[in-house]
Amino acid sequence: MVSQLRIALAGNANVGKSVIFNQLTGLNQTTGNWPGKTVEKAEGTLYFKGYTIRVVDLPGTYSLSAFSIEEIVARDYIAIEKPDVVINVIDASALERNLYLTQQLLELEAPLVVSLNQVDLAAKKGLKIDAEKLSALLSVPVVPTVAVAGSGISELLSAAVSVAFDEKKVQVRGVKFGEEIERKVELVEKFVAAEIPDLAAVYPVRWVAIKLLEKDQDLTSKLSSYKHGKKVLDFAYDLAADLEKLHGEPSPIVIASERYSIASKWAKETTTVETPPKASLEHRLDAVTTHKVLGYPILAGMVISIFALIFIGGNYLSDALNYLFANLAAYVDVALSPFLPSFAVDLLNKGIVSGVVAGVTIVLPYIVPFYLILAMLEDSGYLPRAAFLMDNLMHKIGLHGKAFIPLILGYGCSVPACIGCRIMETERERFLAAFVVVLIPCAARTVVILGLVGKYVGLHAALALYAFDLILVFVLGRIAFKVLPGEPVGLIMEIPPYRKPSLKSMFVKTWARTKEFVYSAFPIIVVGSVAIETLALSGVLQHVVYAGSPLLEGWLGLRAEAGAPLIFGILRKELTLVLLSETVALDSLTAVQMIVFALVVMIYIPCLATIAACKREFGWRKALAITFIDIALAFLLGGIAFRLLQMVRL
Repeated sequence: MVSQLRIALAGNANVGKSVIFNQLTGLNQTTGNWPGKTVEKAEGTLYFKGYTIRVVDLPGTYSLSAFSIEEIVARDYIAIEKPDVVINVIDASALERNLYLTQQLLELEAPLVVSLNQVDLAAKKGLKIDAEKLSALLSVPVVPTVAVAGSGISELLSAAVSVAFDEKKVQVRGVKFGEEIERKVELVEKFVAAEIPDLAAVYPVRWVAIKLLEKDQDLTSKLSSYKHGKKVLDFAYDLAADLEKLHGEPSPIVIASERYSIASKWAKETTTVETPPKASLEHRLDAVTTHKVLGYPILAGMVISIFALIFIGGNYLSDALNYLFANLAAYVDVALSPFLPSFAVDLLNKGIVSGVVAGVTIVLPYIVPFYLILAMLEDSGYLPRAAFLMDNLMHKIGLHGKAFIPLILGYGCSVPACIGCRIMETERERFLAAFVVVLIPCAARTVVILGLVGKYVGLHAALALYAFDLILVFVLGRIAFKVLPGEPVGLIMEIPPYRKPSLKSMFVKTWARTKEFVYSAFPIIVVGSVAIETLALSGVLQHVVYAGSPLLEGWLGLRAEAGAPLIFGILRKELTLVLLSETVALDSLTAVQMIVFALVVMIYIPCLATIAACKREFGWRKALAITFIDIALAFLLGGIAFRLLQMVRL
């Protein structure tokens, strides 16, 4: 009989946790969101020495407090789901900071194994960590690893299996604090065990006591559902007030300072500085790429490179795939016509087949390069540096520097740009970033802008549309920043050392993310395509276009024939230009009509795939809110633009 084992990976961001996850699971991965959370969930399976092991990669976090969704997800999974083993991945080159999280994992009494990762980077800094001594201090196994090279991975798994199935293992207990804090922790611990035994049965009672003294908001809110919850909370808060009076600081800071003091002591006892650190190539590169003057042209070069790979490369891939699937519809028509009535053939061909082809030829050419670039940026360490440089500018619209990455990627494709908003810390910031990202003209909308306005009106008019769009993004970002409830989040993140990206890790991440997107977005694309084709075949679409003629002709100044292209543009924006050219002669349109048409196409929701991505990230309510706001905004600004342009007699 094969034994089953669950392992959770926990650690700070940028410590190599995802690399270890990829080394362990390879291509046997699934990704999704944690139930009810917009935080990515990654799981994988491997077989090791007769054991079937399921690995869960927890969100990267610096603590297990309740300040972010990631922290709550990580600690609830460990405390409630109780995995067989938790592998705490720590950065050997920044030991003291990483041991802060290790202490909180010990407080959760999780069966723990420590992966002392990136010992090679520590060695370059002249640091040598005594793994055996650290293991003795923590009372858990410590295994040195170099994840990118696969070094120590087998030993790490062996240690995890040993801990999981060691019948003689002693229950892990959190480290002892100083006498003043420890005495109050013990008092709260006894009180919780006596008054709320049901809560103590879910969470370790010592951990509950510490969190109450820290005034943890998530845990204190849970107490309201227990009979003696308020009594326990008042008792804990009285003791916390004693700590605050004694130290002159809020109790969370008092306990955090105690943890850092312990982490510092452990790091000093186990670290030896063998040689003075020399200015390495990585240090010189870091100094240049984050320089307050030189950093910006380097960033501009990186942005141009990313833009070229996603936008131009995606176009080539899209053209190649379009050529490959060019005759598919004709083949399907010939194959099915003898057996099915014409309306059924049209529904299958223009609905299902066209929906799949649109997803393959429009989305995948941009999303795959995006995922590759994202993996490279993640593994190399440049992503945090770009965020650092753009932080001041992004703060003007209520975001911080990391939002700059999905914003730029939106010029390639809105779908990966929306998904890229996951790098923001809170749900508020993710939604705000996605709201402005969908307004960036993607490659498909660029086809309309350049193919219509650029070709027939002039490049100056096309560039003016891009400039107007950036102003619109800034203005709407400021408005949304003021309107959305919640407080803005500052940019607090680690700047990791530069690392050589692992090709294996990059391809594994790309494969897992692409597969997950295809499974989640393609069904929605096909269903939407079938729905629109059904409306067209039934004649309903024509009535809708006729009903919308007052809006199109009266408000926007367009021809009524533009209605069908705008409706079909929800599938893919190139269709708007193709269908418009099939309906009317493009050169017969006035310059004002061309600009207004392109403006509306540029602003209203990019495509069905973008709606699917927003639904996946934020749920139907917020996805539909973004959709309807963009559509209303497009028609509002289109009508205003028509009148202003008429006044200047363009």
